[in-house]
Amino acid sequence: MRFGIYLPPQASDTNKVPVLYWLSGLTCTDENFMHKAGAQRVASELGIAIVAPDTSPRGDNVPDDLDGAYDFGLGAGFYVNATEAPWNTHYHMYDYVVDELPALIEAHFPVSNQRAISGHSMGGHGALTIGMRNPKRYTSISAFSPICNPSHCDWGKKAFTGYLGDNQQTWENYDASMLIGTALSPQSTQPVLPTLVDQGLDDNFLNQQLKPETLVLAAKENNYPLTLQQHEGYDHSYFFISSFIEQHLRFHWRHLNP
Repeated sequence: MRFGIYLPPQASDTNKVPVLYWLSGLTCTDENFMHKAGAQRVASELGIAIVAPDTSPRGDNVPDDLDGAYDFGLGAGFYVNATEAPWNTHYHMYDYVVDELPALIEAHFPVSNQRAISGHSMGGHGALTIGMRNPKRYTSISAFSPICNPSHCDWGKKAFTGYLGDNQQTWENYDASMLIGTALSPQSTQPVLPTLVDQGLDDNFLNQQLKPETLVLAAKENNYPLTLQQHEGYDHSYFFISSFIEQHLRFHWRHLNP
């Protein structure tokens, strides 16, 4: 696995800085966010490290979609732990993001164990679900144009069927609109993380794939601390992300340093 890391000038052996983990979307690698988002200026000011992993495992022995589809296989790990062969041998992106990557980063770089998580599209789905399921590991969650209800959109159904099988109950562990109710159930003793979502209203994928209305409804029904910001004239591209990434970094900074 490859990852990109940005260390701000404040980082040193005697001053460990917090980390924002950024999860990218379909077809992306570890490079897209670092090259296109323009986040380093504000991260430098605030003293936040940024870590951007790849979106799937890669290599000669890693399986890919036989038809070369962009929405499954290489570049499309969906941040789940696959249970179905042949994907279950390598596609454990959930464990990689939650456990393996932070352990590596914290062992080899001057960063603290204060973490926030964010992402775009498929990565927004990953940020929401990983943050909701691991609220003691992160201080805050944010997402740009996330896939909010993957159990009920074509991208999610294809990925979940392939990686997880036909039992849709297992899909709920990776569906943010369903996890909100679990996060705030009376039996839960976990903290609830403040969550910021930005969505462009000229996004070609808005109605068929992203479905933010399902996330908003679930949040309202469960009094979940979700803020959704919608923007006329913005699409699904990195121009959208670069326009509002400063707000997201400052949002996370408030919670990393209360």
